[in-house]
Amino acid sequence: MNVYFISGLGADKRIFSKLKLDDQLNEIHIDWIQPNKSESLSSYAKRLSNVIDTTKPFALVGVSFGGMIAVEIAKILNPTKTIIISSTVLAAQLPMLYRFAGKLGLLKLIPAKFLKSSNKLTQNYYFGTRSGSEKSLLSKIINDTDPYFLKWAIGSILAWKNNIRPLNTYHIHGTNDKILYSKKAKPDYVIKSGTHFMVYQNAKEISGIIDHIILNNGTD
Repeated sequence: MNVYFISGLGADKRIFSKLKLDDQLNEIHIDWIQPNKSESLSSYAKRLSNVIDTTKPFALVGVSFGGMIAVEIAKILNPTKTIIISSTVLAAQLPMLYRFAGKLGLLKLIPAKFLKSSNKLTQNYYFGTRSGSEKSLLSKIINDTDPYFLKWAIGSILAWKNNIRPLNTYHIHGTNDKILYSKKAKPDYVIKSGTHFMVYQNAKEISGIIDHIILNNGTD
């Protein structure tokens, strides 16, 4: 089965590099495309979904922002499973601070380049990187991120209105996620001490969960 992976904000497939899935699953990584001016998250997801082969069964795996994109794609296509990691299924489950900032339109006041140039110590704290290799990878991902894509993506998250949970959607979240934290969310699988970087840090455990969901219908 084809499994389409969608990375986080501006990141690429490097974030998934430690996952090792069952040989029955064919991993395909979706590359970002340039957003149109003032494009909504749902509109962008629809355009991004054009690369998916819908003539055969497929699954979606999205991390962080990519999880929200996966939810939007699942609403218009028919994946066998949608798995979101360190992400949010419903807009109401976004942290209250994010929803408040979205209503006030505060992002418009912040230059795109400033969003990318935040303090590395802060970045590592919020993402939860621990080892030198993890911090190095995060730094490379941030350096390679287009600041204008980053600002558009953050804006699209703050304006997101989704209130639909697509069928066969599974949520994996860490207990120590400092970026997408919500008491309203009810993850299907909880990673103890998992951070926002856990798809890389806890790759073995998460690989097993992905295999279990896709190949065994997510049943215990």
